Amino acid sequence: MWGIKGLCAALLLLFLAYISVSSVNADSLSAPLNVTIKALEGNSAIVTWDILEGDPVIGFAITQQKKDVRMLRFIQEVNTTTRSCALWDLEEDTEYIVHVQSISMSGTSPLSEPVLFRTPKESEKLASKSPDEVTMEEVGQAAQLRAGELIIIVVVLVMWAGVIALFCRQYDIIKDNEPNNNKDKAKNSSECSTPEHPTGGLLRSKV
Repeated sequence: MWGIKGLCAALLLLFLAYISVSSVNADSLSAPLNVTIKALEGNSAIVTWDILEGDPVIGFAITQQKKDVRMLRFIQEVNTTTRSCALWDLEEDTEYIVHVQSISMSGTSPLSEPVLFRTPKESEKLASKSPDEVTMEEVGQAAQLRAGELIIIVVVLVMWAGVIALFCRQYDIIKDNEPNNNKDKAKNSSECSTPEHPTGGLLRSKV
């Protein structure tokens, strides 16, 4: 009886020791640093962060919360070395709070310092954009339009070149046939102008 109780007590002590070691390892994992919000749009944003060199990080966890609202969005990804994450389905003109945690084989790190940001209105963004400002997307669209225009111009030029070549060929054929036509016309005209005389001598007029 005591042997079974002793075995159970030993297993319990081993389990508690494992929990304590895991907690120590998780606590030794540093919280992410330099948490920053980039590419802020009306409905999306990108959060980036850094980690201390040497931390055995295998993933991250992000908590996203509207300010003064209890509901949270939790984003987690493991087996990755990325240091950024896209936030989507945000509401315009709304304040959000974001925390980032690192994940290791032993657990998660403490929360990073909270980052507060506010999404802009689309109208404000359009108003803040200067008329001379050109985005990379607009540059790409302009390049595609120019490429399409060049293709159309090349196709039209090739078609015109084919038409001109066909016209020149037909013109040469007509020009080569003109001497033969002139000879045939001259021959026909000479045959028509020569009078025919009956054979058998001259005709005498009766007195």
